[in-house]
Amino acid sequence: MAKEEKEIKCSFCGRTKKDSEILIAGITGHICNHCVAQAQTIVRDEISQRTNASVFSGIHLLKPIEIKKHLDEYIIGQDEAKKTISVAVYNHYKRLMQASSKTAVKDDIEIEKSNVIMVGETGTGKTLLARTIAKILNVPFCIADATVLTEAGYVGEDVESILARLLQAAEYDVTAAERGIVFIDEIDKIARKSDNPSITRDVSGEGVQQGLLKLLEGSVVGVPPQGGRKHPEQKLVQVNTKNILFICGGAFDGIVRHIGNRLNTKAIGYSVNKEDNVDRENLLQYISPQDIKSFGLIPELIGRLPVLTYLNPLDADTLRRILSEPKNALIKQYTYLFEMDGVKITFEKGVLDLIVEKALEFKLGARGLRSICEAIMTDLMFETPSEEGVKSVNVTLRYAKDKLKKSTLNKLKVA
Repeated sequence: MAKEEKEIKCSFCGRTKKDSEILIAGITGHICNHCVAQAQTIVRDEISQRTNASVFSGIHLLKPIEIKKHLDEYIIGQDEAKKTISVAVYNHYKRLMQASSKTAVKDDIEIEKSNVIMVGETGTGKTLLARTIAKILNVPFCIADATVLTEAGYVGEDVESILARLLQAAEYDVTAAERGIVFIDEIDKIARKSDNPSITRDVSGEGVQQGLLKLLEGSVVGVPPQGGRKHPEQKLVQVNTKNILFICGGAFDGIVRHIGNRLNTKAIGYSVNKEDNVDRENLLQYISPQDIKSFGLIPELIGRLPVLTYLNPLDADTLRRILSEPKNALIKQYTYLFEMDGVKITFEKGVLDLIVEKALEFKLGARGLRSICEAIMTDLMFETPSEEGVKSVNVTLRYAKDKLKKSTLNKLKVA
């Protein structure tokens, strides 16, 4: 009997019972504790690799030039911003795919993620850029509003609620959410209110910026899937933000003054420097992290948003193209709406020029185009479906002027 015990060996590595702590017996063989531990590691790695493969199989990653071409179909102009965000997104997902493969990292080089901050006036296309990028890549995407965020313990939303929205967009698939894109809008609204010390806390300003640091940097965050304030008893979901791409956008109203002061573009006295090549009509193109710091964002937050880009103000030519050229152009939308009722609608050329002229006057950017179009088209969309025999409608310049004159938009005055 003793002789038989000495001959019992692990069927995988050949260790005897004496050389292993535990030797588990099977029907026709044995396995030691060392092989069990090694098998567990192999199974875990294989499952992890298959999970990563299934996640990335849905991502449609294109080259930067191809990404920009897709963006060109939906967004007019803003070439600099589209080029910058295309490169940032491509490098981010290329980094994730490299990390998920079996290929060893060259010389232990770890590529850091490239969060993006976009600065531009309202209606220039910041949100549309982020939404179109997520649509192209086919990844979970959510939009969060920074204006509702407050420090923990105050009325408002915690910074973790941003990830709760991403989880909802990913249908509560944590693995997919950890490869998603988050667009934080109105990031300029959480700027530090003042450099002077105060006895009151800046709960929706600097406090929120400090709360965002761990999210942008990359850490494991406990996320309440149903919102933390109303359901305090719920179980938190652990989400790793290391591979989540954050894109922040804001109008930063008044930042051109900081840029102007830095560039020293103001003429003092009778001396004017005419040798500089500064375009005073669009100072936003010279924006730097120093200007954003002067505006009120803390240096720690700016450092976690390494890619800085800007969006140009929209001129008349750009607004005119926005009306008719993109795949989802406003004129194409109205044409399709009338086609659904069997009516063909046409616009005189002067009508589009009038819409652009009013949009520039009201300074509402591309969003203003929709308001003006609605003011002109509302009566037509109200009456035409009920009129029998109408097969075509032509919107004339005279009709458009008359409708705008009667609308409340005519009362809008811009200082």
